[in-house]
Amino acid sequence: MANEQFGPLAALIGTWEGDQGLDVSYSYEKKKVIETPYRETATFNIVGDVTNGDQVLWVIDYTTAAIRIGEDKVFHTELGYWLWDGARQEVMRCFMVPRGSTILAGGKSTPTATSFEMKAKQGDGAFGVLSNPYLMEKARCTEYKLSCTIKGDTWSYEEDTVMEMVATGGTVHHTDKNTLKRVK
Repeated sequence: MANEQFGPLAALIGTWEGDQGLDVSYSYEKKKVIETPYRETATFNIVGDVTNGDQVLWVIDYTTAAIRIGEDKVFHTELGYWLWDGARQEVMRCFMVPRGSTILAGGKSTPTATSFEMKAKQGDGAFGVLSNPYLMEKARCTEYKLSCTIKGDTWSYEEDTVMEMVATGGTVHHTDKNTLKRVK
């Protein structure tokens, strides 16, 4: 199978590690927004092509795990899929986190792009956000944005998860960013 069929996502195939992560999020324990440095391992595997009628998606599955610097316990995991629709020139990411949230984000790109962006918004029928009932009441995700740059064996990303939080009485931007290197 030729990897170029995966468009700009082909460059992600493999295993990545990085220790430059920074998570900025609300801490219930400290009752304020804090910064947490982290390290991360992400693995992207080829699934192949998936057809929906005359739509052909090229799919990569992934898992990622983040560990706070100085600790051994994983504090964040994700699993999901990254998809490329060459005919529509769209990148997509569908993932879930074990807090009971699912996001399908997407955006326009070109097959040879080294940078791209994906977005999702609560209530959007195409690229949207779902949360479990507790999170809808207490810490509802309303928007998600991801920017990625892949150059050779270096991948960097920045994400912004916008949340309406009862604990703060308003909006919190939960952000994450990291730069990872391909290790295999």
